[in-house]
Amino acid sequence: MQNSALNTAETQALLSRLGITEKNPAYSTGQNFGTLTSKFYSVPCPVDGSNLASVNWATPENYETIIQTAQKSFITWRKMPAPARGEIIRQFGNVLRQHKEDLGKLVSLEMGKIYQEGLGEVQEMIDICDFAVGLSRQLYGMTSVSERKEHRMFEQYQPLGIVGIISAFNFPVAVWAWNAMLAGICGDVCIWKPSEKTPLTAIACQHLIAKVLKDNDLPEGIFNLIIGGAEIGKLMSADKRVPLISATGSTRMGKSVAVEVANRLGKTILELGGNNAVIITENADLEMAIRSTVFGAVGTCGQRCTSTRRLIIHESKFEEVKSRLLEMYPKLPIGNPLDMKYLVGPLIDAQATQNFVHAIEKVQKEGGKLLYGGTIIEGNYVNPAIIEAENHYEMVQEETFAPILYLIKYKGEVENAIEIQNNVPQGLSSSVFTNNLRQAERFLSFAGSDCGIANVNIGTSGAEIGGAFGGEKETGGGRESGSDAWKAYMRRQTNTINYGTELPLAQGIKFDI
Repeated sequence: MQNSALNTAETQALLSRLGITEKNPAYSTGQNFGTLTSKFYSVPCPVDGSNLASVNWATPENYETIIQTAQKSFITWRKMPAPARGEIIRQFGNVLRQHKEDLGKLVSLEMGKIYQEGLGEVQEMIDICDFAVGLSRQLYGMTSVSERKEHRMFEQYQPLGIVGIISAFNFPVAVWAWNAMLAGICGDVCIWKPSEKTPLTAIACQHLIAKVLKDNDLPEGIFNLIIGGAEIGKLMSADKRVPLISATGSTRMGKSVAVEVANRLGKTILELGGNNAVIITENADLEMAIRSTVFGAVGTCGQRCTSTRRLIIHESKFEEVKSRLLEMYPKLPIGNPLDMKYLVGPLIDAQATQNFVHAIEKVQKEGGKLLYGGTIIEGNYVNPAIIEAENHYEMVQEETFAPILYLIKYKGEVENAIEIQNNVPQGLSSSVFTNNLRQAERFLSFAGSDCGIANVNIGTSGAEIGGAFGGEKETGGGRESGSDAWKAYMRRQTNTINYGTELPLAQGIKFDI
């Protein structure tokens, strides 16, 4: 297997084009931490195990500097009209267009997803910029009728202040953009702590947006970056100066953040684990269903929060679907994600690979039947697994961030399949394939899917930015990206104006002095 990443010269040239050099600070404060160096924390490449670069993690003292810089920048940013803030986001979107290929390649190089998905992730950033620009002219409130004469009552939204963004490795730049672009047009400033596994893409984004701010004579502290481990995340979560924390990652991490932020009565947007299912009914278009399932199960090597992990198949179609999958999986081209002929790249690191192996061993002990795959090919490259299982198995109830697809048989009506689908702790994405209108509507009804995303004849993976993204139960309940998700980044305020000469009280209370 030929899985060599770019050679050293090519890698350095790519990083340089994105502004990552030894002399370029990673932070908008100008502090020399997070700078590309040769002597600090290594950033391994999952493609071939080589060292891409090294960065210096921030200290608590560095964190304090960034917080103070962000606070000062907020004073300037919040005073700008929202459409003027939208203009800055528009310019950033254009910069992303100019650097789409390089940034998409760096996403693939640092995270391991195939180049097409890397390009798709950058396009997602561009799309959310476009969405935010339009939204900057639509931050609407509402007018209500007052019960008191010559009074007007209305609601408006005000910026919160500093928004802390904690993102995961699997979407190293898109999730930041979902949050930062909406928070930005709302008048908030942002502090971004990316995954310590993917700091280079974050530094690149920081460099690009800092240039836009500089070109517009705006404080660089409007968008801030801080690179570090769990210690920095804990500082952000406990900091009363950060009214909102948006955290993406595991349910375990999310619970820790939620408790810390709740202790100070702060706000959270949590987008956590998924255990997503596709239901294939007896009325499904099997060609569509199987193609969607394969992409959902092996895309990003099973490391999407919306990856398809469970396939719930009507007993009349079970053997046919199983046979088709067992025919397709051996043909999956697995290899260097920068090579366009491959569709499946590596897992992020050795720990993820071991988790993959452990999950397969454990589910087999519970009674699961390994039908295909489940082996390590080389380094962090694995053969995606297909396992016949029962929904109640402990490993099936958990989210394993790897390409493992559980085949589960159901009998009878679609309601039985929906019950199986819902019977896990997570509630992010779900899908049903059927050409029966009644089955589709039952899946979407109040007694249907309990997930934040419910699709008909579309897989679980691959959301558009126009829709609010997030899930229920242990997925966290937060919403990011489109729709009216912008409201989470603002504080709601009720205003009443008395334009008369009298002072009536609400509820008709008399209090004459």
